[in-house]
Amino acid sequence: MEYGIIGLLILIANIYAIIKIIGSGASTGAKVLWIVLILVLPIVGLIIWFLAGPK
Repeated sequence: MEYGIIGLLILIANIYAIIKIIGSGASTGAKVLWIVLILVLPIVGLIIWFLAGPK
């Protein structure tokens, strides 16, 4: 049960990050790369985006 809750929280965080990426002023190529990174590596990509992505 607790793994399901953790998975749901990660999914919500990833959706939030993708929405923020789409709404950002970055170039289209950068947006695509960030979204692909988050989709391919959900946890690691989210951490990298949180540290390096938003300004």
